[in-house]
Amino acid sequence: MRRSVLRRTLRGTLLYLALIAIAWCAVGPILWALSASLKTQGEVSDPNPLPARPRWSNYGAVFERLPLGRMLLNTVLYAGCVTAGQVFFCSLAGYAFARLRFRGREALFLAYLATLMVPLTVTAIPQFILMRAFGWVDTPWAMIVPGLFGSAFGTYLMRQFFRTLPAELEEAAILDGCTTWQVYWRVLLPHARPAVLVLAVLTWITVWNDFLWPLIMIQRNEIATVTLGLVRLQGQYHTDWPILMAAAMVVLAPMLVVYAVAQKAFVRGIAQSGMGGR
Repeated sequence: MRRSVLRRTLRGTLLYLALIAIAWCAVGPILWALSASLKTQGEVSDPNPLPARPRWSNYGAVFERLPLGRMLLNTVLYAGCVTAGQVFFCSLAGYAFARLRFRGREALFLAYLATLMVPLTVTAIPQFILMRAFGWVDTPWAMIVPGLFGSAFGTYLMRQFFRTLPAELEEAAILDGCTTWQVYWRVLLPHARPAVLVLAVLTWITVWNDFLWPLIMIQRNEIATVTLGLVRLQGQYHTDWPILMAAAMVVLAPMLVVYAVAQKAFVRGIAQSGMGGR
């Protein structure tokens, strides 16, 4: 009896130690960046985790050296437009693949899903050539339009969720005289809010953290994103690390707020959409 209790205790202790170690791998760099943002340049390499005297002026210096406020607004605009487009078109395509019957549906869906195997770097050059042909290089359109019309992952996510909804909802709506569009918009989409929230959060974070595409398409600070701002704070021969870390914390803060607000709904949406490993 005692042995079984000891085994459970030891197993639980090891499990918690492993979880703490994994959590520290995620939280540790953020805490280090927060500490470094309050230090002087000479204290950054100091093993002492706390600054001798916190320098909150580093955060003010970020906005003096870089139009970070404008970059934050730009990124919010790009992320908001792309997220709205992804939610609408992915939910529409997911509804079609899950509920509508047409010839070649499964083959078309598999072909669309296979595009997930293509690395984003492979499509960067063709997309750049296309944007240049449209005259959209170094314009906000290049940041909004390419990601506006859905994605394979978003379509797959919405399709999986729509397949979990009972067919009686659709049948009752059709008996009441609803068209296909009304069934999608008025009946099924309101029930798909958990999956919509998951897709919206993932899309927002992806656009917010994107670096390669803005680096290729944008040169002006007036329309630059926050990721470009962080890079432009780095000098070729000298980098003011406290200022850079302060900028990183400013950029990270909105993402922490978004996740803190949507955490429960996000986890519930992952579970209900079939992406939780069940």
